[in-house]
Amino acid sequence: MNIEEFKSKIRNIPDFPKPGIQFKDITTALKDPECLRWMKDSIVKIYRGRGITQVVGLESRGFIIAPAVAIELGAGFVPERKPGKLPADVISVAYNKEYGTDTMQIHRDALSADDVVLIHDDLLATGGTVAAAIKLVKSTGVKKVYVNFLIELEDLHGRDLIDSDVEISSLIKL
Repeated sequence: MNIEEFKSKIRNIPDFPKPGIQFKDITTALKDPECLRWMKDSIVKIYRGRGITQVVGLESRGFIIAPAVAIELGAGFVPERKPGKLPADVISVAYNKEYGTDTMQIHRDALSADDVVLIHDDLLATGGTVAAAIKLVKSTGVKKVYVNFLIELEDLHGRDLIDSDVEISSLIKL
């Protein structure tokens, strides 16, 4: 598997979830075990040796690869979810995204000042979701934050919303 093969596995769905959005569907890549392994291994290769203690997966497609990456890095997995999905005391942040507003939450005790965190999601588009995720994670006082995406849509300039002290990596840029 290589980057070009990975790109060929991503399906474009026009006008989803609303007109004008070109949705990048990774389910076609996920069903291929070689591609799934390549995604996980590629991310692990970037972050091995960086002291990652927790991998935060963003709801919902960030939940797919993040736990496997966490296991390989010897780290824990922390889900960042939409309201009402986490059972214990939470902290929240509201944010704007390309087609509306939303809120994300994590458990108040999920991260500590000793943690080095990798935030993972499938796609960087306009950057609103990940900017909110970074704000939420940083509010816990962690040591360092990294972010990773399977896909980055460069024309939408999502990187512009990400704090300059946060290192960003994307497996592919479209």
